[in-house]
Amino acid sequence: MADITMYELPGCPYCAKVRSKLDELDLEYDVIEVPRSHDERTEVEKVSGQTGVPVISDEENGVEGMSESDDIVEYLAETYGEGAA
Repeated sequence: MADITMYELPGCPYCAKVRSKLDELDLEYDVIEVPRSHDERTEVEKVSGQTGVPVISDEENGVEGMSESDDIVEYLAETYGEGAA
């Protein structure tokens, strides 16, 4: 099991943006596909407090339920990209 978990909806362009960054950085991650209906997205809501996707958790760095694709991509670049500590 990877440290990073991504909650996504297939076909979601914001999710694809995050996946692209994860793949670009060659990171291992688990994917949990959420239901199409927001009413059924209880698992992602428990993690992030909302039902939108994408959402990531990064156990190694204590990140739980980060949402917003731009914020996630920036976090991944800063944490795992070139020049990361």
